[in-house]
Amino acid sequence: MNIIKYPAKSQWAKIVERPHLDVSQLNATVAAVLADVKAHGDEAVKTYELKFDRAQLSELAVSEEEMYEAQQLVSDELRQAIRLAHHNIYKFHAAQQFHGEKIETQQGVVCWQKSVAIERVGLYIPGGTAPLFSTVLMLATPAKIAGCKEIVLCTPPNSEGRVNPAILVAARMAGVSKIFKAGGVQAIGAMAYGTESVPKVYKIFGPGNQYVMAAKQQVSLHDVAIDMPAGPSEVCVIADETARAEFVAADLLSQAEHGIDSQVLLITTSEEKLHEVKAEVERQLELLPRKALAAKTLKNSQFVLVGSPDEAMALSNLYAPEHLIIQTSDYEALAEQVVNAGSVFLGPYACESAGDYASGTNHTLPTHGYATAYSGVNLDSYCRKVTFQHLTAQGIRSIGHAVELMAEAEQLDAHKNAMTVRLRNL
Repeated sequence: MNIIKYPAKSQWAKIVERPHLDVSQLNATVAAVLADVKAHGDEAVKTYELKFDRAQLSELAVSEEEMYEAQQLVSDELRQAIRLAHHNIYKFHAAQQFHGEKIETQQGVVCWQKSVAIERVGLYIPGGTAPLFSTVLMLATPAKIAGCKEIVLCTPPNSEGRVNPAILVAARMAGVSKIFKAGGVQAIGAMAYGTESVPKVYKIFGPGNQYVMAAKQQVSLHDVAIDMPAGPSEVCVIADETARAEFVAADLLSQAEHGIDSQVLLITTSEEKLHEVKAEVERQLELLPRKALAAKTLKNSQFVLVGSPDEAMALSNLYAPEHLIIQTSDYEALAEQVVNAGSVFLGPYACESAGDYASGTNHTLPTHGYATAYSGVNLDSYCRKVTFQHLTAQGIRSIGHAVELMAEAEQLDAHKNAMTVRLRNL
């Protein structure tokens, strides 16, 4: 843990800086895999599954028999937890539905918007050491509410060619159409280009490692839309003298256990609390099964002491965290100052884990400072807004001459004429 006390503003840029990786070789590797998948379809995907996931696959699609078996393998208790989370996620996202209104901008000129679902979406769900079945709920539930006709899911199998059963249970509950055993770059390529088995989608959602992120960015240049650019997960906790050190430490460690490239930032106005949290982190760390992983992450963590709550918020807004936790006595007032953040957790009981799993908000969020310009996944992520307009003869009278003048000033005579011929025929 790096402790920084009362940094000058000239030091802030260094504090909020993310690690910069040399991705030139990585991008070349990703491009080669994508090209292979584009050229050879299922055969290439199966080859990479054998190479990277050590899975010998005869078919990419998850069978109905495998779906049934998964239902038996997941305990009733976990199924109930998944059902609770799905209910809350559904309720929160259903409330985001768009209701367009017809607006008469001038007499005889009526404009409106219609929300139309993206017809076919692809969801990438990481497997590995932490199979993220919660992400299935976060991505598939709003897709279903939006009305996406086809929801395609790719996730890596284990070495036996099996998908984690909780992922399959969550997928069925949330309304996924088709599930395929494919991970990493090859999964992104399969959904971006389409293969004999995997349908080509119009937009890809979901987190992943640096290879997956690079693949998403590469295919987004020409072939398919993506949810957002993203990097390693991160949390910023703002704490004052009233914060519970035990809670703050637990929040920091819950982020640190994601992986060694995760980011952990504590900003506090109390030096005593800073040292309390440091001691509590060290105590709780010893109890974690993923201790070695979290310890590596904490080596790069920042514990920053600042002079005031306003300064804490200014530093947080500059950092633009994926997750922002405000554990202060005046958290409601500080919440009003939030400008840049993916998802905000207010008060002592709002831990990041609540949003990660079951409060109802979405945990697919912008990282690496992209919260300055991007939102987390929401219902609108799965929709397009199509605009409509209707003009009557009176509408032409209302705006026709203005259109002619503007088109003429831009030297676009055909544009002007399209209006002129209508004005002549009134």
